[in-house]
Amino acid sequence: MASTPIDLARVFVADPAPETWLVILPVVLCITMGAALAAIRRRIHLHAPLVIATLALLAIIDAALLYRVSTDGPMTMVMGRWLPPFGIAFTVDVLGALLALTAALVALAGAVFALSDIDTNRRRYGFYPFLLFLMAGVSGAFLTGDVFNLYVWFEVLLISSFGLIVLGGEREQIDGAMKYGLLNLVATTLFLIAVGYLYAIFGTLNMADIASKVARQSSALPLMTLALLFLAAFGMKAAAFPVNFWLPASYHTPRITVSALFAGLLTKVGVYAMFRVLVMLMPGALETLAPLVGVVAILTMLAGSVGAIAQSDLRRALGYWVIAGIGVMLSGLAIGGIQALAASVFYMLHSMVVMTALYFLAGLMAIRSGGFDLKGAGGLWKSSPLLSAVGLCLILSVAGLPPFSGFWPKAMLVSAALDKSHWWLAAAILLSGFLITFAGGRIFLFAFWRAASVEIKPARLPVMSVAALAVLTTASVAAGLWPEPLAVLAKSAAHGLHDPETYIRSVFTEPRP
Repeated sequence: MASTPIDLARVFVADPAPETWLVILPVVLCITMGAALAAIRRRIHLHAPLVIATLALLAIIDAALLYRVSTDGPMTMVMGRWLPPFGIAFTVDVLGALLALTAALVALAGAVFALSDIDTNRRRYGFYPFLLFLMAGVSGAFLTGDVFNLYVWFEVLLISSFGLIVLGGEREQIDGAMKYGLLNLVATTLFLIAVGYLYAIFGTLNMADIASKVARQSSALPLMTLALLFLAAFGMKAAAFPVNFWLPASYHTPRITVSALFAGLLTKVGVYAMFRVLVMLMPGALETLAPLVGVVAILTMLAGSVGAIAQSDLRRALGYWVIAGIGVMLSGLAIGGIQALAASVFYMLHSMVVMTALYFLAGLMAIRSGGFDLKGAGGLWKSSPLLSAVGLCLILSVAGLPPFSGFWPKAMLVSAALDKSHWWLAAAILLSGFLITFAGGRIFLFAFWRAASVEIKPARLPVMSVAALAVLTTASVAAGLWPEPLAVLAKSAAHGLHDPETYIRSVFTEPRP
């Protein structure tokens, strides 16, 4: 029987439209500039201004991407001029662009804060190149449209984060890096196994192609095991219960700038990957797993909230607050629906900004009080009233109290949970908020309100570090007072996840057979 001839010419596509190059520009920019800084590693006086300029340009590019996709829909760039799904696709929608822009702004604030926090020795051994490579991994993860490519960008940010966490070579840092690396390598292995299984089922790793095939024949596909593998892998990377112990054991060991960037960016990439894969690619399996995800969300929230109360080291307490926030995000995944997903996206944006700012605050508090131990802190309200006011704003924001950015997504989540009769999730969100308020009040009482036990001559706070903290705090206050723009964008992002038809059409311009 004669086989049907294949027109190999149709495997190729025409040159992409000029605007589609914008999709891969964030990754290209970060990798190129990171390599350039590594090449001029002896001229470390150039590193800081070049990185700040690069991250500012990255934020502008991401803002242009967000404007483009929010007005005209998702945009795709396929590598090598191959037709999808053969070529590796970068596809950006509102969710990816929104998170990429927020990550760029957080990284820019981190680069400014690092001007006084990162010493010459750490700069010489590659802090700024590692930062740009980290942003290449983060940006690539948010913008890729291919599951294996998502794995690759996870590896890029993982390797970069290893470099950042061990800069300085102190014993505590090596210990933290071992704990950080072990769990992340296990998660990476599970992720790679899941990718292999995914390819065995679908014969493709293009997200749009997979979503299209699942929509047509989901009942005939063995998706439950696959969904559990992805849930376990991304849960480890996001520090969800019961594999959350690595985060507070490692995030307190590097310089405060590195801890701040890790808290603001890394776990959020894990949560994003979970949302992208489970909501968009496997909605049927997620619906079955929703009760399990709900239990994990509750235990993660409570583990983080209670753990923060028990800490006397400020950095460890903040690590537990990061964990509690992951539980809040996962509750939206368990509730399901547009409103809950939008609330989780909103909360993700809030957490990226506020947790970074809280670590910045901890660094400045340590300069004033001489360390991170709450038992020896005190008197900051008298010695630095402005810093105290900023600390109060951030504590109220992370607790989810008005009029700050943490209030609105939590209110949206509680409303969505009650609408779907998930009162137990609503109760857990409120209880977690109360416990975080208690832990925050304890920190404020010990570090700011009570008199200092030992008279310490206050050190002068670095101007640029204070400016970076002020900008992030202002963003939290502004989002609390005027939440509508973020709420609209978060709802648009949730629509794109829940109904990926426009995402699929951006990759396959012709209807799928």
